[in-house]
Amino acid sequence: MSSPLLPPPQPTFVLRGHSAQIHALHFTPSNIRLLTADADGWVVSWNLAYMRATAAWRAHSNAILGLGSWGSDRVITHGRDNRLLVWQLGSSDEARLDKILPVDGIAAQPKQPWLLHALPVNALNFCPFAMCYDGMPQTGSAVKDANAVDPILIAVPNAIDNGGVDIFQLPSQKRAATIYSDRSTTTGMVMALNILAETTRIQVAAGFESGHTMVFLQADPGASFERLYCAQPHTQPVLSMAISPCRDHYVSSSADAQIAKHPLPSEKSIFKTDFKPIKISATKHAGQQGISYRSDGKIFATAGWDSAVRVYSARTLKEVAVLRWHKEGCYSTAFAAIQPPAKCAADDGHSTRTEESDNTADLAPKTSSGISSVQLKRDETARSTHWLVAGGKDGKVSLWNIY
Repeated sequence: MSSPLLPPPQPTFVLRGHSAQIHALHFTPSNIRLLTADADGWVVSWNLAYMRATAAWRAHSNAILGLGSWGSDRVITHGRDNRLLVWQLGSSDEARLDKILPVDGIAAQPKQPWLLHALPVNALNFCPFAMCYDGMPQTGSAVKDANAVDPILIAVPNAIDNGGVDIFQLPSQKRAATIYSDRSTTTGMVMALNILAETTRIQVAAGFESGHTMVFLQADPGASFERLYCAQPHTQPVLSMAISPCRDHYVSSSADAQIAKHPLPSEKSIFKTDFKPIKISATKHAGQQGISYRSDGKIFATAGWDSAVRVYSARTLKEVAVLRWHKEGCYSTAFAAIQPPAKCAADDGHSTRTEESDNTADLAPKTSSGISSVQLKRDETARSTHWLVAGGKDGKVSLWNIY
């Protein structure tokens, strides 16, 4: 006699704070907060220990394309209003901010976090920014300011060159480099970007409207970018890309049903990369986007137009889980960071390298009271849970704890 089928998995929690579709999700360093952003330009910061909002503000006048963290107390938002903004949002800043959620109504004058940087950028392509820490050695005083953060590089589509990419450095807000469109290949607009930097090398992976994906390298500051890899595994525009935390490959998805795994040239094999994907999987599910990797590099997730969240093996591209709860299409996913193996350090541009110890002190007051002990325990549980979150057209954010 066959055993009965198990019921489909259900989300552990559902956050209902937005009145518009969810476009971006992001865990801050140490998983202290979950940031959610919607099509109306609102950002909500959630305390995962209590599943309550700690701050809500309208960051942009149009839809938000991407979110990121810079250090322990800076949040980056990229909107369709052609602005990339850097906000100061540490635990001490939350007390003065409004917590009225967009779904509950709008405060008369909602308070915003302190705005640190405003960078005019191109948002016509629906392509969110990509970021990484600047690998260039920094000159200056040997004594580092306690409040200083390491410089970062921001990659966004070029505003004039349809298939080009601009790279800016923060905090200087200067243009660090430009990748010009490839004249030998008709690619259309840039649709997805990833960036890595190591000492003087900058590596950029780009996905295009034509279904092409390319990898470019700048070996030294001021040098031109050289194309190392080019493939066209998709018949429709690329919707999403993500570099593995192990930095040995990246994956791409498209409006078609293909998911492709591509080589990422290493320093030893820069000019020996085969011009073909490592593997292509015909998933039969068109319109998967919002790719995110778990920080150990073993699995990644996609958000589907068919409302399903799918989890894939990074090694084989085989589907290992399908999560169905949302009633309408999903657009974004994110994994909470877990401790990566030593050989696979997680630094994907949207997580930080050294803030783990810096943030621990902010989790709860350092007192011996019973309340503080409970808070510390709840905070630690929230920080160590292997969350997978998804958001979509229904404005809801589902949190899953399945791995």
